[in-house]
Formats: sequence, structure tokens, C-alpha cells
Amino acid sequence: MRAWSPTRDRAGRRAATVAGVLALAAVTVIAVDATAEDESPVDPLRSASGEVFGPVETGLDTAADPIEEVADQITTVDGLRDDNARLESENARLRAQLETVDIDRSRLEALSALYQLGDDHGFDLVTAQVTAMGPAQSFSQVVTIDAGTSDGVEADMTVINDQGLVGRVLRADHGSATVLLIVDASSVVGGRLGSDLELGMLRGDGDLSDGGRLSMSTIDQTVQPGPGDIVVTWGSRGGAPYVAGVPIGRVESVESSQRDQSMVAKVQPYVDFSALDMVAVVVGASASDDSTEQAAPPEGR
Repeated sequence: MRAWSPTRDRAGRRAATVAGVLALAAVTVIAVDATAEDESPVDPLRSASGEVFGPVETGLDTAADPIEEVADQITTVDGLRDDNARLESENARLRAQLETVDIDRSRLEALSALYQLGDDHGFDLVTAQVTAMGPAQSFSQVVTIDAGTSDGVEADMTVINDQGLVGRVLRADHGSATVLLIVDASSVVGGRLGSDLELGMLRGDGDLSDGGRLSMSTIDQTVQPGPGDIVVTWGSRGGAPYVAGVPIGRVESVESSQRDQSMVAKVQPYVDFSALDMVAVVVGASASDDSTEQAAPPEGR
């Protein structure tokens, strides 16, 4: 416990007195300023305070400007970064679309040609896309398409594309089907020579490349096909497995068979089997379509 000191007591009373005087002075100044009608006695004091503290406030505002500018720049940079990322994503999407334009255009042209072929020959078509290629059972050259029994596709139906005959359906399930290509070594297709409608049988050599050929032996061994002759499908009873009049290919050369002294025509198929994409299955044909009807060959091959 501290001992009482006259000096400490006088200092405490003096501080309390000063505080009371300052409080009274402040109340007096407020009252005078509030009751003044024109000019307040404290205006000079207010002006002096403004002159003293105004520059300080201005200086503080000026000092804060660079900080605010930096904050604004940070916000702007973040916004530009977000915009740049968005634009890069949009550009990537547009580039992808541009790169597939030719593919989409080719598919549309192929579908248009297929529908035109169907209209010209009275074919009811189910269009499909090739989804796989590979051997199946005892056949080596087959493809899978994305149309099946749910679309009306069944075994032994003719498959074509915008260029000509592709093959026949081997089997079909609910959503897909397996197609035997006419270039398979086990495939046999009846054909007609476009020049005189002579009949023959065509067999594939198993080659999917541009060098692949079909061998055609005429039923009448005295008939000699000529280079450039067009070959179309002979047609089967009921249109299965091949409807009549579908372009197959063009005779490229004629060779003699030493075995039976007959002539064998090498036929270049119209279809590019290494680039199969859009095809159509003939699910029906009009009664007017018969084995004597011919189809115009496709352009380009």
C-alpha cells in the first residue's frame, strides 16, 4: 500500500480541474456555434484546422492512389486471364468443328446419293455407319454396321453405298449387323455385263486396297467381256441376298483360263472398301425392280 503524498494529491486535483475546464469550454464552443446566425466565432478556428489538416488528408489520399491502382490492375489482369482462357477454349472448339467439316460434308453427300439411288430403283433403305472391320467366322473381309433388327435389317439383305455394291448381311442382332464384303475370297455374286446383259459369277480376291479385284467368269464361255464393260448385279429371287441392277464395277482386263479354256474378266469394283463409312441396307424393293434393270455406274471409279 502506497503512502499518502501531498504532491501526488495536488497533481490529481489539478488534472481533474483541467479536464473539467476543457469539457466546459467544448460545450461553450458548441453552444456558441449553434446559436450564431451569420458568422460563428469559431469559423477562424475551423478554417485554421482545415488549413492544417487538409493537406495532410490530401497527402494521404495521394499516397493511397498507387495502392488502389495496383488493386485495379490486379483485378483487370485476373479478368483478362479468365477472358483469355475462355477464348482459347472457344477457339479449340471452333478448330475441331472446322476440321470435321469435310467429313460431315462427305457424309451428307453420300447420304444424298444413297437416297437418290433408292428413289431411282425403288429401294427401301436403312442407312447405317460402319463401326468396325475384321474377320468373322470363316470370312475374313467383313464389317459391322450400327443398324440391326430393330431397324428392319435381317440376314441376306443387300448392302450398298453411294458408289455401288458393298456386300450382304451375314447376321443381325438388335442394334448392329455383320456385312460380308464382295471382295472376300468366299464371296460369290451374280453379275451382268452391261453391254449385252450376259451373266457371270464374280469372286473376290480378299484385297481391300485399290489393287483388289473381282474375277468374273461368264456362264456362256463363248462370251468375251471387253475392257470398260460395266458390271451390275444379276439379282436373286426375292431380292435376297442381292437385288438386281446395283453397280458392281468395270471390266479392267480379260484373261484366258488355261484350265477350262474360258475367259476371265478382272473387274475393278466401284466401292473403295478401305474407306467404308456410310452404307445402306436394302430392306425392300418395288415390284418393278427385276433382273434386267441396270444402274448407271458411279462417277470417279
